[in-house]
Amino acid sequence: MNINKILILFFCIGLMFQSCSKLDTPPSDSIDPSKAFRNLNDLNMGVLGAYAPLTYTLIEASAIVSDEVMLPTENTVSNTATHRWLYNSSYGSVTSAWSEYYVVIDRVNRVLEAVPNIQVNAGTQDLLNQYQGELLALRAFAHFELLRTYSSSYEPDGMGVPYMKKRALSYPARATVKSNFEDINADLKAAKDLIPAGFGNNTRITKTAVAAIQARVALYEKNWANAVTYASEVIAKEPLAPKNDFGKIWLDNSQAEVVWQLARVIGDSRIGAAFFRETGDIVLYAPSFKLIDMFNRTDDIRFNTYITYNQARKDNSGGVKSAYLVKKYNGADPKYLGLTPIKMFRTGEMYLIRAEAELENNSGSAGITAATKDLNDLRNSRIFNYTNQIFNDKQSLLNAIYDERFKELAFEGHRFFDLKRRKMPVVRLPQDAINTSGAVRLEPTTAQYCFPIPADEMSVNKAMVQNPNY
Repeated sequence: MNINKILILFFCIGLMFQSCSKLDTPPSDSIDPSKAFRNLNDLNMGVLGAYAPLTYTLIEASAIVSDEVMLPTENTVSNTATHRWLYNSSYGSVTSAWSEYYVVIDRVNRVLEAVPNIQVNAGTQDLLNQYQGELLALRAFAHFELLRTYSSSYEPDGMGVPYMKKRALSYPARATVKSNFEDINADLKAAKDLIPAGFGNNTRITKTAVAAIQARVALYEKNWANAVTYASEVIAKEPLAPKNDFGKIWLDNSQAEVVWQLARVIGDSRIGAAFFRETGDIVLYAPSFKLIDMFNRTDDIRFNTYITYNQARKDNSGGVKSAYLVKKYNGADPKYLGLTPIKMFRTGEMYLIRAEAELENNSGSAGITAATKDLNDLRNSRIFNYTNQIFNDKQSLLNAIYDERFKELAFEGHRFFDLKRRKMPVVRLPQDAINTSGAVRLEPTTAQYCFPIPADEMSVNKAMVQNPNY
C-alpha cells in the first residue's frame, strides 16, 4: 500500500479518537493503541506507518559536510552554509534528523504497546512475532542513526542520545554511548529471535537485515568479533551482485545484494533532489574530484554507475555548469528523475565491514590474509581486469579498505561518519573548495565535526546537554 495512504489512514483514526462531543471528555492529540490496533491487519498498518518517516536526510547531510561532493558555481538556489561548515543548532540541514528519527521511535513504541493485546492463534503467531521483531529492529536502527549523528564521540564514555523504550512526554537526559550500544544490541537480538527466517521482503527489515544492522553497529562499537560474525551471516545469505547486474540495482531492475531498501513511489520525496534540481537543470552538489580521481574510470563499473560526465553542460554554459553529476539516484524512468528506492544496506558494505574487523581483530598474518581476500573479492566483482593485490602490513591494508569504502559506498551516507569514527579531519582538495570560502579542512576539535543538538530541544529540555564548542 502507498505510504501516503497509510498516513492518511492514521490521521483519520486519530480524528475518530479525538471526538469531544461531551464536556467531560478530555481532548487528546494521540491515539490509544488499544483501540487503534485491534488485530493483525491494524498492527501491520502501524508497522508500515513507523517505517514511513524514514528518508534520505543523513545521506544528504553526510555528503554535503564531507569531502564526497563539491559545490558548483551554478548552485545559487540552495543554502550552502552547511557545505562551508557554518551550521549551528538552528540549521535544519543538520538538525532535522533528530526529530525525524524520534518520530519513528515514537510510532514504534505506540505500536509495540498494542502488541500484547492482539489475539492470535497457532497459525498467526509467526506473523505477530514478525511485526514485533520489525518494530524492535526499527527502534534500534533509529537510535543508532541518532547516535552516530549526534553523539559527542563514539567512545564508551561519550555523550550519546536518549533511548526511548516507551511513549512518553518527558525530558530525558543524554545516555552514554556505552549505554546506547547496550540498548541497541538488546533490541536487535530480540528482533532477530522474533522475525521468521522465511520472511524475505527487502523493503522491510528481515532477519538478514537485522544481521546487517548488527554488523554496522559492531563496527562503530569496535566489537570486531561480532562485526565479523554478523557480516559473514549477511554474506552467506546475499552474495555480491555479478558485474552485469550491479548497474541494474540502481535502476531497480535487479535485487542482487540489496539487503534492505526503502521503497519509493510517485509522490514521495526524491533522493536525487539532494544533488540536482530538475527545474532549471541545476546541479546542487557534484561529485568531488577527490572521489572521481580514486576510480579506475575505464574498468571500475562503479564509476559509470555512480557518476556521469556530460561535456555538453560545460560547453554550453561557458564553464559555469558542472560536467560531472551524481548519477547513482537517477532511477529508471526519466519522467521521475531522482525517484528510486533508497538502498539502506548492501552486501558490498558487509565485505568492507568484515575486512576491517578481521584486520583489527587480528593484525597478524591471519588477519591480513582474511582481510586481503575480502577486499580483493569485492574489487574483483566491481573491476574488470583486476589483479589481486598483496599487503604485507596492517596500515597499508587498512588505508586500502578505507579508500574502498569511499568508492563503494559513495553517496550512501557513510563518508562523514567514517571519518568521524576514525577521528580523522575532513580534507578537501583545492579544486573541490573553489566555492567554499576557504572551507578546506574540518578538524575533529571543531564544533561542526559533531552535529549539534537542535536549538528547540535545548530550549525545551533542560536536562539536555549540547555537544562541545557550540
